[in-house]
Amino acid sequence: TECEKEPGSLLWIFVMVGNIVRGMGETPIMPLGISYLEDFAKAENSPFYLACLHTATVVGPFLGLLLASFCAELFVDIGSVGPDEITITATDARWVGAWWLGILICALLNLLVGIPFWFLPKSLVKEGETNEPEETSEKSVVSLQENDKNGTKQTMYDFIPFLKALFHNPVYMLFICITVLQFSAFDGMISFMPKYLEQQFGKSASDAIFLIGVYNLPVLCVGYFSGGLFMKKFKINIYQAANIAFWVSLLEYLLYFAAYWTVCDTSPVAGLTVSYQ
Repeated sequence: TECEKEPGSLLWIFVMVGNIVRGMGETPIMPLGISYLEDFAKAENSPFYLACLHTATVVGPFLGLLLASFCAELFVDIGSVGPDEITITATDARWVGAWWLGILICALLNLLVGIPFWFLPKSLVKEGETNEPEETSEKSVVSLQENDKNGTKQTMYDFIPFLKALFHNPVYMLFICITVLQFSAFDGMISFMPKYLEQQFGKSASDAIFLIGVYNLPVLCVGYFSGGLFMKKFKINIYQAANIAFWVSLLEYLLYFAAYWTVCDTSPVAGLTVSYQ
């Protein structure tokens, strides 16, 4: 008897390395972008600018889900397999969409969007202040460079005490708790909701992705934007903002918990819930 050779491929390594490189490029945008806004914006305008930044981070996944919905309607071997040769539809469980097409499109867009970052100035005049004389600005830049060189080693030794101080900061810990809860809910929705819509309501993968993007992300955009306007109008300080965020998030998850009572009947699946006969 001939030995059976299991199918396998190492192409997943390229996808993994690509995601690692993408994460390395995207991660500095949020911390550095927030610091950039905080340093050069007025205190009363900073929450509004941050709300616009977070709103943009939600618009991106919304457009990405729409793109994924479009790519999922295309067969995975598009270009090499003719439409007449495909004998299954997008609602078939064996259907595999062109998942790789979205990665190529987003990679090209990331390259184009990253070009303007090269032209951002190193320093800006703080909002509401006048321009400093050139001599003063040059001296400040030189002094900052000298302080950076001298403080690099000191920063390494101060990292552990600074980390301990952060863990004892109630505002920071509240923010961490809120972030963990939010991402746990979002990841669960992204991971399991498409398959639930497919199995429970007979939707295709493209329809399920489209529904998630349309029904969830625009509401998040409204929430981010209205929250920034609320903080700007009423001049909410950081402690008040942390408490508001915590209690609103707690209310949000209590409402999500009510979803346990809205259970639909399980659809019959041959070999799983019903027999093949």
